[in-house]
Amino acid sequence: MSRPLDLVVLGLSLSSSWGNGHATTYRALLRAFAARGHRVTFLERDVPWYAAHRDLADPGYCDLVLYGDLANLADLTPRLEAADAVMVGSYVPDGVAVGEMATRIARRTGRVAAFYDIDTPVTLAKLARGDHEYLTPDLIRSYDLYLSFTGGPTLARLEREYGAPMARALYCSVDPEHYAPRTGPLRYDLSYLGTYSPDRQPTLERLLIEPARRAPRLSFAVAGPQYPDGIDWPANVARLDHVGPADHPAFYAASRYTLNVTRADMIAAGYSPSVRLFEAAACGTPLISDAWDGLDTVLTPGREILVAAGPEAVLAVLTDRDEAARTARAAAARARVLAHHTAACRAAELEIALREAGAGGVRAAP
Repeated sequence: MSRPLDLVVLGLSLSSSWGNGHATTYRALLRAFAARGHRVTFLERDVPWYAAHRDLADPGYCDLVLYGDLANLADLTPRLEAADAVMVGSYVPDGVAVGEMATRIARRTGRVAAFYDIDTPVTLAKLARGDHEYLTPDLIRSYDLYLSFTGGPTLARLEREYGAPMARALYCSVDPEHYAPRTGPLRYDLSYLGTYSPDRQPTLERLLIEPARRAPRLSFAVAGPQYPDGIDWPANVARLDHVGPADHPAFYAASRYTLNVTRADMIAAGYSPSVRLFEAAACGTPLISDAWDGLDTVLTPGREILVAAGPEAVLAVLTDRDEAARTARAAAARARVLAHHTAACRAAELEIALREAGAGGVRAAP
């Protein structure tokens, strides 16, 4: 039996889910990873916008350490040196300096340095523009392991074009103990949960706002922060500025359908399922999605999820009152997600990847 691992994660946020999807991803993954017997420390930059919206002060399953700046992080060097693996996430403040520190320590101690990209297509688009906000091509080559939210051809591209020694998919996941079906009245015919993004907004306009304009008797909801004031919301679209993770299941339970909207860079790359996709399915809420390559490797269109290209297709779904077909699709999607996309599944994949990439005592036995 392989010995437990000591993992240190430097991520965007674990303590606050406000305005980011990283927190829910890390929470589910690291809780399940700890449940496998491993030790986890999460190092998070203490920034005012997350401090003002902190909804997880004490995770329980890992040590959460807030640090003020790079000098404070340097004080934590002994903690990084003692770890079997250090994993740096995308969009970490001063991510290049943090990554250089992590890879330097890994080389000196013979441990594993991994990069966890929760934004892979966005990252690669930034690199193509010469934008090195949190990652550089040289740093990609320095990491022992590149864990990617995007699978498919992107993994080969990371190794071939960028020199990543080892690229593996590590999709987002769901914690089925929290995301589970709830009973209650259906308040919305179609809902959407997500922070505002300029490149998602045209799809939201096409697949939710325009259907709402055309069908004033139906009810809609858009939940998430940072939407600009200039958006012309129809009267039948409820706006919720923030729905915290604790309230996600109830929000989904109030929806006859919920919408999955994919960022433009992720549509171009394909194979980039959103965490909301898995969370809604685990809650038993039927899904409507935009189209992208690789969707059928996650959920089967027609049987487990519906794909819509425009408002007409959305309205056809919403006005179809075949409840048996609606609930059957939801049940099929939930079964698929519970079998292949839970946090426990993903934690096992993370352990395998870390051991495969490891050196010394971390390397998996033959």
